[in-house]
Amino acid sequence: MGRVNLEEIGRMAGVSRSTVSRVVNGSPNVSPDVRARVEAVIAETGYQPHAAARSLASNRTGVFGLVIPSAAEALFDDPYFGRLILGITSATNSMGTTLALFLFDQESDENSIIPRVVNPGLVDGVIVTATQMGDPLIDHLQRVEMPFVVVGRPDNGRSMFSVDADNRGGARLAARHLVGLGYRRIGLISPPSNTTAGLDRRNGFLEGLADSGASSGGFISEGNWTEESGRLAMETLLASTTSRPDAVFVGSDRMAVGALRAIREAGLSCPSDVAVVSFDGILPPDRTMPRLTSVTQPVAEVGERAARLLASIVDGTVTTPEHVVFSTHLVIRESCGAGDAQES
Repeated sequence: MGRVNLEEIGRMAGVSRSTVSRVVNGSPNVSPDVRARVEAVIAETGYQPHAAARSLASNRTGVFGLVIPSAAEALFDDPYFGRLILGITSATNSMGTTLALFLFDQESDENSIIPRVVNPGLVDGVIVTATQMGDPLIDHLQRVEMPFVVVGRPDNGRSMFSVDADNRGGARLAARHLVGLGYRRIGLISPPSNTTAGLDRRNGFLEGLADSGASSGGFISEGNWTEESGRLAMETLLASTTSRPDAVFVGSDRMAVGALRAIREAGLSCPSDVAVVSFDGILPPDRTMPRLTSVTQPVAEVGERAARLLASIVDGTVTTPEHVVFSTHLVIRESCGAGDAQES
């Protein structure tokens, strides 16, 4: 059958063109039996509505925005963002939605891009990730009532939608694992304290030590998610003239790569001199030597869930704020000194 239009669909279903249009655009003002009849004809003919016309009729753009308000180069350096985007695009592609990416290279870029991001004529909703606490974009989105989902834990407890991994619980797992292996001078290289993920991993790890009757012994340093910051933080922990940690929890895989480098450069070995456990589980196992024991989070699944939650908000099927938290688990490899490829 050749391409049909709304009039022909209406004639075949015994309804008006306007009724067909309401069905196509998801209007609730159609009786169930009429909707079923029209949808049956649409399925039989293989009718595909014109995307632009449908957008105009529904006041929708069919576009979701993904905002990464951090240095743009992080997108290409950090495999976390690659996995997150794969998860989001998997969902948007299956829903017939287009994904638009907004990157901030510096703070001045954010000030100029925010008005475009919150423009309802550009996107139907926004996914915001990698936010620092107090990010002004969240306030703008709420002020203009733009549908949005935060990837991560919102920092202020306000009513909003979010999808996150259990950063706190995963870090507790790492602490208990190291204590259980017999380490007693256990250090911490924390992610930045101006992010909720950084705070949750830091606090969860210290809670896990306390629960196990241990402490950090003052071996605490902070990085900024990058490999180089992990190297510098580990150098700081190893610089003590009286003692050094016999194990370190590093709050991200990328920082752990730098930490392992610092251990080698100090003439030490991992895990015999300093054991290492990291967080993320996003690096290929053979990326480091020894292979990293890491708390693994389901990054792609977080992205996919965020996109589907945003679609439900835009459609009006979800109206009550939701906070979705995915579980994390520990994958044990050589860097902690406990063997290979176990999960807990």
